[in-house]
Amino acid sequence: MSTPAASSPTGFDLTAPDAAERQALEAGLSREEAEVLLHHGTEAAFCGGLLDNKENGVYCCRLCGLPLFQAKTKFESGTGWPSFFAPYDEAHVVGVRDVSYGMVRIETRCARCDSHQGHVFPDGPPPTRLRYCINSVSLEFVQNGKPLRDPLERGDNAHLTPA
Repeated sequence: MSTPAASSPTGFDLTAPDAAERQALEAGLSREEAEVLLHHGTEAAFCGGLLDNKENGVYCCRLCGLPLFQAKTKFESGTGWPSFFAPYDEAHVVGVRDVSYGMVRIETRCARCDSHQGHVFPDGPPPTRLRYCINSVSLEFVQNGKPLRDPLERGDNAHLTPA
């Protein structure tokens, strides 16, 4: 993986975790989280814990804690996975061509740690017309006013903007 720019437009450090940091991050994952985040798996539809979440806040990468989506961009897609029409910051989500299972799709990954999040499709609502279809297990939700988990000690809370 190539190292992205040092920081995103919203000020978050996007430097990839080093080997020791990566090992520590991965050690904290459940079997299901590791299967999805590290091995590009998919959780069963309509089973994810964040699917029906309606609280205000930010959805962060379960592995490294980088904010990926805001609650205000979440919408009900009927697909069985949390769906968003825009990322928290365009620089936080990377798209990679995925031709697995005989389909051509765009896989979405965390720009900081390269973990698998889900896929993006061109059938979402305005204003972007995009649908980021994300596995609940790939995300952790942080309510407005609560501190972000900052496992890499990058000072992420200093860059968090109100949702």
